[in-house]
Amino acid sequence: MKASRRAFLKKSLLLGASLFLPPASAHPLGSRPPSPEEITKQQIDTWLPAYMKLERQHKLKERVEEAYDILENCELCSRKCGVNRRKGEKGFCQAPSQAVVFSAHPHFGEEKSLVGEGGSGTVFFSHCNLRCVFCQNWEISQEGKGWERSDEEVAEMMIRLQKMGCQNINLVTPTHVMPNILGATRIAFLKGLRVPLVYNTSGYERLEVLKLLDGVVDIYMPDMKYMDGEMAEKYSSGARDYPEVTMKAILEMNRQVGKLLTDEDGDALRGLIIRHLVMPNGVAGSEKFVRWVAETLPKDSYVNIMAQYRPEYKAGEFPEIDRPITPDEFLAAMKEAEDCGLTNLDPQSVAVRDRLLMLKEREPSPDPEDELPI
Repeated sequence: MKASRRAFLKKSLLLGASLFLPPASAHPLGSRPPSPEEITKQQIDTWLPAYMKLERQHKLKERVEEAYDILENCELCSRKCGVNRRKGEKGFCQAPSQAVVFSAHPHFGEEKSLVGEGGSGTVFFSHCNLRCVFCQNWEISQEGKGWERSDEEVAEMMIRLQKMGCQNINLVTPTHVMPNILGATRIAFLKGLRVPLVYNTSGYERLEVLKLLDGVVDIYMPDMKYMDGEMAEKYSSGARDYPEVTMKAILEMNRQVGKLLTDEDGDALRGLIIRHLVMPNGVAGSEKFVRWVAETLPKDSYVNIMAQYRPEYKAGEFPEIDRPITPDEFLAAMKEAEDCGLTNLDPQSVAVRDRLLMLKEREPSPDPEDELPI
């Protein structure tokens, strides 16, 4: 039996909450152990959004309450500001108690498995707990442009994006508004939300907070920005512990959702997507990052090594990052990934690599300072 996610969503939206997982004792394969391919097929055929299952266990409301309690002495991220955001106090991120949303719309520039046919339903939250000097969305993250929205209003955005045909709800910069997201997700589920929830984060996440998201988030999409604390301290507002914190966070995310699972249409249902932006002059530690993934996570973990760094915001104040990366810098990171045996690199990254290699064959001695042709 073939069961695409689109077919599932159509059925679930018609039947509401009447879908049930097969009993644990039911095993269509009889007594023989299932193959990995058969296990994956079963996972696809029985897929339900994580938050749906948690609500059925009567635990999602409790998670929402636990999350909101954190706002009274805010330690949502590793900065641990300790301010009472419920009383209007603001910490490093400058976020109020309500979520501030800059935009919510279908986005077609994400990874292919997130975009599908209908786009990724992207909700951009304002403010940030890192505030990188090279941020491309600095008007949102640094200046906090946007509008305060209640959980009910954020839930309506989610429902509207699903009705527009989006493949998922993609929550961008969610860390400092995690309680609001949980509240909105529960409201949206009760109104019919059934698509995967994507937690699109800088990676600067506390383990204690991530555990509140266990069973809520379907797809984690963390950045791994730096492998060196000195670089993180210099370019991300003193966050020297970023590498240590983020490596632990990614391991916890992998424990919760595992490797990326897609349906027969190639649309992401559940799992981990790790992003790494190659930066000039080795600032991001790209080759060290690749080795860490290969040594710590499954070799088929989905990794997107990104080539689109460009100097934005205050990058001009730092000569070492005040330029795009060169072809050789990107190719070195991709070669290290190949040499380390990573088998699930983002197709777009692979396409850029192949294009660069083809150009190098045509022009064997390119200027090493040439910018990427992308």
